[in-house]
Amino acid sequence: MKPLKADLLLILVTLFWGSSYLFMKMGLESLGEFNLIALRFGFAFLLASAIFFRRLRNSNLKTFKYASLLGFILFVVFIAITFGLKTTSTSNAGFLVSLTVIFVPLISIFVFKRKIELKLIISILLAMTGIALMTIQLPFKITLGDLLCIATALFYAIHIIVVSFAAQEVDTLNLGILQLGFAALYGLIFSFIFETPSLPDTANAWIAILVLSIFCSALGFIIQIVAQKYTSATRTGLIFSLEPVFAALFGYLFAHEILSINGYIGAFLVLFSVILSSVKLNIPDKSRLSISKPRKKKFG
Repeated sequence: MKPLKADLLLILVTLFWGSSYLFMKMGLESLGEFNLIALRFGFAFLLASAIFFRRLRNSNLKTFKYASLLGFILFVVFIAITFGLKTTSTSNAGFLVSLTVIFVPLISIFVFKRKIELKLIISILLAMTGIALMTIQLPFKITLGDLLCIATALFYAIHIIVVSFAAQEVDTLNLGILQLGFAALYGLIFSFIFETPSLPDTANAWIAILVLSIFCSALGFIIQIVAQKYTSATRTGLIFSLEPVFAALFGYLFAHEILSINGYIGAFLVLFSVILSSVKLNIPDKSRLSISKPRKKKFG
């Protein structure tokens, strides 16, 4: 798969996730947090397993180990964002969760000693500026929900980096499917401990669960793992910074929410940052440049 195709698939995933805030809100009206996580990932796992059953039977122990780890990280991510949204505004959450775009390169630099291209650094700064313009509303106060949203961004950055390693070692399709199953299992266990597990009892709740299961989970997280094999973790985090843009789009289409002028400027900056990161900049290496002096002709 070419990197451009991988990037386009990750943009599609981000589009799905941009709609997830709307449907999570619908689902939480009648379901508990752990119950919602269990149903969302459980239905996604069953659907994907039914379609790819023959291939899934060839999974090895290493795939199960990576899947159990990624499933746990996903479970923690969704616990943090679900409870975080209860005590902070959607705009604050949108900005803080998008800190993933910062955490991925920071972890790569300080933990793995990797260098980041200047082009990507500029793109990340543009993306964060755009997200801030779209989401931050003054006065900005730090609450427990804000801290949980920051934790969400950190753990999802870890998820992206672990996927980058795992995708090079195991079957990415099987890994994507199995992590859904483990995330559902963790959600079910916690639901039995702290809640009373149940199925949705309203049409809206069923719609929310099905959309979250099919598009945001089954397609979203499987495509992410398959596509991420062909691009970098830093670039993946940058593409995922488009999530607030798509969330604003769905808010406009279905909830009739209109952005301010700052919001539109911010959305443009985020889009521009992703485009900039994909453009090849041919910067000449100064060390290779030399001024050629005219040779003196010898006579005689």
